[in-house]
Amino acid sequence: METIRQPIVVVLAHVDHGKTTLLDKIRGTAIAKKEPGQITQHVGATVIPREVIENLCGPQLAKMGVKLTIPGLLFIDTPGHEAFTNLRKRGGGIADLAVLLIDINEGIQPQTKESIEILKSHKTPFIIAANKIDMLFGWQSLENRCFMESYKSQTEQTRKLLDDKLYELMGQLHKLGFATDRFDQVTDFTKTIAIIPISGRTGEGLPELLMLISGLTQKFMGDRLESKEGPGRATILEVKELQGLGSTVDVIVYKGSIKQGDTIVLGGKNGPIVTKIRALLQPKPLQEIREGKKFEHVKEVHASAGVKINAPSLEDALPGSGLFVAEKPGDIDKLKEEIAEELEQTQFSTDATGVILKADALGSLEAIISILKKDGVPIRKAGVGSVTKKDIIEASSVKEENKLLGVVLAFNTGITEEAKKEAEDLNVEIISTNVIYKLLDDYTDWKKEEKEKEKRELLESATYPAKIQILPGYVFRKSKPAIVGIEIIDGILKSPCPLMDAEGKRRGKVKEIQDKKEVIPKAEKGMQVAVAIEGVTIGRQVNEGDILYSHIPLERVYKLEEEVEEKQLIEEIKKIKKKVKLDENGSG
Repeated sequence: METIRQPIVVVLAHVDHGKTTLLDKIRGTAIAKKEPGQITQHVGATVIPREVIENLCGPQLAKMGVKLTIPGLLFIDTPGHEAFTNLRKRGGGIADLAVLLIDINEGIQPQTKESIEILKSHKTPFIIAANKIDMLFGWQSLENRCFMESYKSQTEQTRKLLDDKLYELMGQLHKLGFATDRFDQVTDFTKTIAIIPISGRTGEGLPELLMLISGLTQKFMGDRLESKEGPGRATILEVKELQGLGSTVDVIVYKGSIKQGDTIVLGGKNGPIVTKIRALLQPKPLQEIREGKKFEHVKEVHASAGVKINAPSLEDALPGSGLFVAEKPGDIDKLKEEIAEELEQTQFSTDATGVILKADALGSLEAIISILKKDGVPIRKAGVGSVTKKDIIEASSVKEENKLLGVVLAFNTGITEEAKKEAEDLNVEIISTNVIYKLLDDYTDWKKEEKEKEKRELLESATYPAKIQILPGYVFRKSKPAIVGIEIIDGILKSPCPLMDAEGKRRGKVKEIQDKKEVIPKAEKGMQVAVAIEGVTIGRQVNEGDILYSHIPLERVYKLEEEVEEKQLIEEIKKIKKKVKLDENGSG
């Protein structure tokens, strides 16, 4: 038996272009305000029933000559930042139609282009929603009205501004190889991509948007929407603990049907999991599957739908992996092989020295690995779940080799109390955030702070490069210690400071610096001061007019050359030290 399933609609956009706000307006919820940074962190699912669509855009559908037969629309709300490439690929792969949301005031952004590439690679048809028309200068909003009605009520100047913005957007899309036009000017939707000007905030243009989504999917995708009965296939969105039920998984069913009592095979942290469904819980219409608190127990779910599954052994389920129904016992091994192959493709090669990465879901993990590798950050271990004591110990061992890589990056996941204590004891940094694109930013900021701290410690704790000259006529004592007047030719002389001559031979140590009979800790370039030098006699090891340098081990010279401003002086000291090393090796 065949039935018409709900079209799966994916919403793609650049970050902050308004996806969640748009869906909020349709479903009357406030998901956006609850999201960290107001950016969706996981692929979400929302059902818009047929009755709601008819109430919002019945007259527009009638003009198109379309009588709705689809049961509704299933929206997948995907994250917008470029880091979510893999999640969007997963969403784009099961979607029937995409809505590419573009801020009409900002036009095409890098992530917009990336979304287009994903849609092209999956051959997913799409329409464009030009969002935030309410932000155009002079725009007078008419809440929840059709775009055409709002457009006609604007001043001629405002209409021209909108038209100019649309022409500019069409030009950008033309360069990417797409023929586009405002939806009411399109004569052939198979050849020209429709642009619907909307406001996700005020609701203007939403009737036309829903009209086009519903009308186009029903008109051009009739065969694709025919859902044949058969074993269900789904994608896991999230794993959650539910009071009274234990572990559950939220899934999108994109093929066949899933029934209470079915045996299912799904991806787990330690390999495929085989279990039996205890209960199917479906959110009520217009409730977002992640946010809906009221669920209905159902015996069976058909594609396409978002549903919560309760079954034993789900605590180790991997968000982002597949979930397949085994129709008969003989199917289990074959499905386990399929899941194992899928999991193998998501194993991440790691570097011996690299950061430790933990995330709440497989999709998040894939996305963060992608962005870290793009930025050249090596990864020692990547996994799903809470940060544990073992993660801290592993990061500590990395820290011994590379201080800036001995760190744990945690996205939207817990940190055990044992791990927190271990991190404090071993002085291991845990960088944690629930906004994914901030993770690299926070890590970059931390590295910068650590480098600055290391630089300060390096410059404060040991000898700084200095070049001095003993001033003729200013020998106040010849030895024990010698007290002479000097000029700082370059660098900074700090006390105490070992000295060497231009041949690299040790020439005592500056014990004290005085300026106008007051002891000072350091003297800078251009200053003339008196110094006490231990271990030399004026007229023997050193003479009036001699040039001396601070004696710095060669390995420290290499460290300092990136940290100090006196590049020429460092080069002089480096040449002296290298020559001494060559002489020593030659004589050995």
